Amino acid sequence: MNHLIWRLVTFGAVGVLATFVHFVCVRGLVAVAEWRPLPANLVGWCVAFAFSFAGHFFVTFRSPQLRAATALRRFFAVAAMGFVANQTLYAMLIKYTSLRYDWAVIVVSLIVAGSTYLLSRMWAFK
Repeated sequence: MNHLIWRLVTFGAVGVLATFVHFVCVRGLVAVAEWRPLPANLVGWCVAFAFSFAGHFFVTFRSPQLRAATALRRFFAVAAMGFVANQTLYAMLIKYTSLRYDWAVIVVSLIVAGSTYLLSRMWAFK
């Protein structure tokens, strides 16, 4: 399989799984623990970040020259920017649309994924 296609497939797979982890965390904290959606989203993001970094470091962008500490710092910066966009869009969808909070998490995650891939590929895991 072409290297670029493999990278896109693995990035997508890790991203989908991280989004699922994020969704399950938010859904569980809101539905079971009765948290408010925005704080639950922060916790969900933190758990999904750890999962996402591990998947991208060990699978998507694996390289013998890549140092974990460098990649972690850079990917955290990329993910933090993505989180700010995620949280802002999530708050807007909750406030200004009739979209349910759990579906809003998925919509926002898909929107942020494209820029995360480009920044990860071009900088964080380079």
